Amino acid sequence: MANSFPDKLLPGAAYPLGANWDGLGVNFAVFSANAQKIEVCLFDTTGRKELARFELPECTDEIWHGYLPGAHPGTVYGFRAHGPYAPHQGHRFNPHKLLLDPYAKKLVGQWRWSDALFGYRVHSNRLDLSMDRRDSAPATPKCVVTDDAFDWSRDTRPNVPWGETVIYETHVRGTSMLRQDIRQHERGSFAALSSPWFIEHLQKLGITAVEFLPVHAFLNDRFLVERGLKNYWGYNTAGFFAPEPSYLSTNRLNEMRIAVRRLHAAGIEVILDVVYNHTCEGNELGPTVSWRGLDNASYYRLIPGDERRYINETGCGNTVNLSHPRVLQMVMDSLRYWATAFNIDGFRFDLGVTLGREGHGFDPGSGFFDAIRQDPILNTRKMISEPWDIGPDGYQVGNHPPGFAEWNDKFRDGIRRFWRGDAGVRPDLAARLTGSAELFHRRMRKPWASVNFVASHDGFTVADVTSYEQKHNDANQEGNNDGHNENCSSNWGEEGPTEDPDILETRARVARALIATNLLSLGTPMLLAGDEFGRTQHGNNNAYCQDNEISWIDWTQADSPAGRTMTDFVARVIALRKNYPLLREMRFLHGDREVLPGLYDVSWFDERGAALTIDAWQDPKGRALTLRRAGPGLNGEVDVILIMMNGSSEALNFSAPAPHLEWNVLMDSAVPDSLQCPLIGGEMEVQAHSVAVLLAQPTGDADWQAVWMAGAHEGPRLLTALPPDPGTIGARRTAEPWKVLVLVPEHAPPAKEEN
Repeated sequence: MANSFPDKLLPGAAYPLGANWDGLGVNFAVFSANAQKIEVCLFDTTGRKELARFELPECTDEIWHGYLPGAHPGTVYGFRAHGPYAPHQGHRFNPHKLLLDPYAKKLVGQWRWSDALFGYRVHSNRLDLSMDRRDSAPATPKCVVTDDAFDWSRDTRPNVPWGETVIYETHVRGTSMLRQDIRQHERGSFAALSSPWFIEHLQKLGITAVEFLPVHAFLNDRFLVERGLKNYWGYNTAGFFAPEPSYLSTNRLNEMRIAVRRLHAAGIEVILDVVYNHTCEGNELGPTVSWRGLDNASYYRLIPGDERRYINETGCGNTVNLSHPRVLQMVMDSLRYWATAFNIDGFRFDLGVTLGREGHGFDPGSGFFDAIRQDPILNTRKMISEPWDIGPDGYQVGNHPPGFAEWNDKFRDGIRRFWRGDAGVRPDLAARLTGSAELFHRRMRKPWASVNFVASHDGFTVADVTSYEQKHNDANQEGNNDGHNENCSSNWGEEGPTEDPDILETRARVARALIATNLLSLGTPMLLAGDEFGRTQHGNNNAYCQDNEISWIDWTQADSPAGRTMTDFVARVIALRKNYPLLREMRFLHGDREVLPGLYDVSWFDERGAALTIDAWQDPKGRALTLRRAGPGLNGEVDVILIMMNGSSEALNFSAPAPHLEWNVLMDSAVPDSLQCPLIGGEMEVQAHSVAVLLAQPTGDADWQAVWMAGAHEGPRLLTALPPDPGTIGARRTAEPWKVLVLVPEHAPPAKEEN
C-alpha cells in the first residue's frame, strides 16, 4: 500500500472483530465499553516508523470500527485508546501507549523492556495513580493484517477416539534446539517439527496426539530478562490469535499450518496448551500493552469496592473476566480461529478452574463451559482442563462437565508413591489403575476423562523422579524457593548422577514401572517428551525460565544403549495398549459384571493369587498387587489379562489366581526386551520395582475345571454341568469305561443328575 492515505476512515462494520481484509481494503473493529475515542496507527513494514493515525469513526454496541480502502495484508498497525485514567474506578486509559489488537493474528518487531511500556510513572511515589506520557510504540511489537487463505481440502483430521488416544507433551522450541541434523535457523521452530525425524519418532512410539506448550505470542517478564532468563514455557500471553513469532523460522503463518498438515498425514492430532485465564499485563503495577489500555474494567476481574486492584485467582497478577460477554466472545473466537485456520484438534486449558468461575465461584455450568459445549465446531475437538487454580475452592479434579478431560494429579502422586515404596497406598493404586472412578464416574463420563501422567512440563521428569529427592532450582535465581517441595520421588541411594550400577539398575526399573503403569491404566495416558529415553532437567522441577540445555531435549540420549532400550520398551507397552482393548476400556469397572463363570470384569489379588480381603486392603505393608481384567478382545474372543505389580525392594513369587488358565507373559518391565513366552505352572517371579503383564484367551473347554467322577453302581451316571449360557460349548465329555470326565465351571450352579 502506498503511503498516501485518505483524510479519514469510512465507517466500516462492527463485525468481525480485529483487522480483516476483504479484497478491497481492511476493516478495523475493536471492543471497548468505556473508551471515549480509539485511534488506529499505521506503520511501515518494519513497525518502526508511524505513517498515519486515524480515529475509528463509528461505535456500534461498544464496538469501535472503521474501514481503510486500499489497505491489504501486510499492513502494520496498533491502537491507541482515549478515556479516563482513574485507577480507583478501574479505568487505565492512556493514549500515549500503543496497544496490540486483541484479535491480531500476527506480530512484527520485538519487545524492548522500557519504563515507557507502563501506563504510570514507574518511579513515582504515587505508583500506578500517576500517569506516564511517554510513547510506548518504540518498545512494543506491532500487529500485521493477514490473509488466512490456505488449502485444507486435502487435510483430514485424524479424529482419534478418546479411548485410543496417547498424548505426547512437548515444547515447540525445546524439541529441536539440540538437533544437529536440523538447519540452525529452523531449530526451535514449527519447520523443524514438520521434519520426518520428529514424526517418525512419534510413530515409532505409537503416539496419537502431540500437545504443544503455549504457542500464542507471549511477553518475557521484565524480572526474568533482567536476570538473563526468559519465560520459556510461554504462559504469559500477549495475543490470543497470533503465534509466537520466534517459533516461525520463515516468518510465515503457513509454516505452522504445514507442520499440522504433516502431522495429520501421519495420523497424529495436534493439541494446543492455551492460556486464557490471565494475560502478560500482570497486576496494577504491570505494563500496559493491550487489554488494560483498551478497557481495563471490562477485560479483567477487579476487586469490588477497590477497582484499583485485581482479583488474582491465577497467581499471575490478574484474572481475565470471562463473565463479560465480549471477553467470552474473544476467547471463543480465538478457539474457533485455531480450530479452523490451523485445523487444530484440541486444547488443553491452563488453570481451567479460573475459566469456569462466575461471581459465586467455580461452576461446571459456567458461561465458558456452556459456550464450548454447544459450539458446533469446538464440541468436535478434544478439550482438556487443568482442574485447579489458587482461588477459593480452586481444586476441582473430577468436577468438570461432560465433554472435558482433566489432568489427574492424584494419578501422578499415587503412582509415584507406590513405586517409591510408600506404605498403605495399595488401595489408591487400585483406584488409579481403573480410571479414578471415585472422581470421574458421574454424569455419564467415561474413563478417558482422566488424563493420566507421571510427569509433565511442570515438575520432575521421570528420570529425575528416580534420581532426586530434593528440587534443585538454583538456576532460576529464586534461592531454590520456587517449585514444589514434595515430589513423591526417591534418589535410590545417591542424589543426582551416579556411577553405582545397582542404583542405576533400580532407577531404570522404577522409571519403566512408572511409565508402564501409566500406559496400562484406564484413562488417557500422557507422556512427557524425552521421558521415553531418560531426559533429565538435573533436578529442576520448575524450569519455566530455562530456555537452555536444562529444558531442551537432548536427543543424543535417545541414541545411547539405555535410551534405545527405554524407547523400545515404551513403544512396546503402547502397542500392548493398542492391541488389547481391555487396557483402554471405555466403561468404569466395579467387579460386578461376570464375563465367564468365575471371571469378572475386574478382580484384585495379592501376589499369592488370593483375593484381597478388607483387612488385606488396609494392610500398610502391602506393596504387591495383581489386577485381573476380563472382557472382549479385538477379534471378539475373550481376553483375560493379569497385571502383576511388585512395589517392594525384593523379588516376589506371584501366583496366577484361579481358575487355572494357560498364561503368556506379554511384558516384564524387569527385562524390557523380553519376548512373549508361556508361563509354566501359573507362577512367576516378579523382580523388585517391576510390573508384568500376562494374557490368557480361554476358548472352548479351557474355561472349565476337570473333575473325575467314579461310577457308584454298574451303569455310569453322567453328570452334566449347567452352563450359565445355553450356548456354552464343551459341558461334558466321556473318559475311560465306567468313569466320566465332567467339565464344571468354577463357581457353577449345581450339576443335575441324568440316568
